[in-house]
Amino acid sequence: MSAIIYPTTNLTATEQLTIDRGEGVYVYDSNGKQYMEGLAGLWCTSLGYGNQELIETTREQMSKLTYSHMFGGKTHQVGIELADKLAEMVPTPDAKVFFGSSGSDANDTHVKLLRYYFNAIGKPEKRKIIARERAYHGVTVASASLTGLTPNHTHFDLPFEALGILRTDAPHYYRGALPGESEAQFVDRITNNLEQLILREGPETIAAFIAEPITGASGVIVPPAGYYEKVQAILAKYDILFWADEVICGFGRTGNDFGSTTVGIDKPAMMTLAKQLSSAYMPISASVIQGDMYQAMIEPSAQVGVFGHGYTYSGHPVACAVALKTLEIYQRDKIFEHAARVGEYLQARLREFENHPLVGEVRGSGLIGAVEMVANKATGQPFAGGVVGAFAQQACQDNGLIVRAVAGSSIAFCPPLIITVEQVDELISKFAKALDETLAFVTKQNLLVA
Repeated sequence: MSAIIYPTTNLTATEQLTIDRGEGVYVYDSNGKQYMEGLAGLWCTSLGYGNQELIETTREQMSKLTYSHMFGGKTHQVGIELADKLAEMVPTPDAKVFFGSSGSDANDTHVKLLRYYFNAIGKPEKRKIIARERAYHGVTVASASLTGLTPNHTHFDLPFEALGILRTDAPHYYRGALPGESEAQFVDRITNNLEQLILREGPETIAAFIAEPITGASGVIVPPAGYYEKVQAILAKYDILFWADEVICGFGRTGNDFGSTTVGIDKPAMMTLAKQLSSAYMPISASVIQGDMYQAMIEPSAQVGVFGHGYTYSGHPVACAVALKTLEIYQRDKIFEHAARVGEYLQARLREFENHPLVGEVRGSGLIGAVEMVANKATGQPFAGGVVGAFAQQACQDNGLIVRAVAGSSIAFCPPLIITVEQVDELISKFAKALDETLAFVTKQNLLVA
C-alpha cells in the first residue's frame, strides 16, 4: 500500500487497477491487459491517449518557457492567445477569462467573482446561489457546497448557509415526475418551484443560478424540452445570472461546441470550462464572465491596489499551449462534427438496451450517455444502495471496458471524441455481456422486485 490518499475512492479498496499506458481509445494495465476507455478518463480525454501533436506541443513549450506566472502585470503570449480564442468561441457576451487548474477551482473562483462583482456595483446583499439537487460542481469547500450529491457532503461539514447555497429540483423526469404527470407538466411544476424559491428568498438576495447543461456524476440527466427556456425566462424576470457549468459538456461532448448550444441556453453570463479544454493532457480550467462584470471590477481593484485572487498556476504557459493546440485540432479535424455523427450512432446503440429486463431508462446526447438499471422495470423502483452499480462497473472492467457507476445504479458512458463507429460497436458488445452478467447476479441475489 502506497502513501497516497486516493481521491473519490473507498479507502478500504484502493489500488485495484494500475493503468500503465494508453493509446487512442484504449488503456493498458500493469499486466498488459487492454481496456476500452469508455469514460474518457474522467469525462476528459477527448482526443484519446498518446496524441503526438499535444505531446510535441508540450515539449516545445517547455523548451521555450517552462513556467511564468500572471501576477502583478506579468503575462505571456500563449496565455493571451488562449484567452482570446476562448472569448471568440463561447456564447458569453464580451467574455473575459480567468485561468485555473481544475473545474473545482474554476467554480470556486466564480463564487468569489460573483461576490466581488455585486459588492462593486453596490449590491452586497445579492450573494445567494441557486444550485440543483443531484448537481456536481466540484469538491473544494465552495464548489462541493454547490454540488448536490450526498457522498460529497457527508463528514465534511460544508458551510451551505454561510455561502448562501439554495437548492432547487433536479430536472430528471424519470425519477422526479409525479404519477400521471407529463413532461410538460413536470417542467411547469419544477420551474414554478424555482420561481417560488426566488420569491421566498427575495430576488434582490440571489446572484446566480448554476447548472450543468447535461449532468455527469448525477447520472447524465438530460432535461425535458422547454426546461431551460422557462428557467431563463424566470432568471431574466428577477435579474439573476445564468451560470453554465460546461466542465463535462464543453468542447464537443454533446455534438456541439458547448452543451449550452445543445440544450438552448442563450448567452450565459458565466461559464466554467475544464477537462476537454486540453483533452486532459495538462491541468487547466477557465472561469468565463461577461464583459460588464469584468468592467465593474476594474476600479475597485485599483482602489485596493490589486485584484486579490489568483493561483500560482493560473495561465501556466505549458497548459495554455496544450489547450490552444487542442482547440486547433478540434477545429481543423472537425472533431465536434465527428462527435455529433458518431454520437448519434452511440445513442441509437444504447437505446437497444431499453427492452433489457434490468434497464429502466437510457438517456444521453452526443457522446455522453447512461443506462439506468432498476429493481422493477414496470415501476422504475431503484436498487437500494450501490451494490448493483458496483457489480456492473466491475463486470464491464472484467470484460475490457472501463465505465463508471453513477447515481447508484446508472452506468455512464463518455468515450473519447475520436471513437469510431466500429469502436462504438465494440463498446456496446462488451457492455451487453456485462449487463447480462449483472442480471444473473441480481437474480441470484433476489434483488429484483416483483
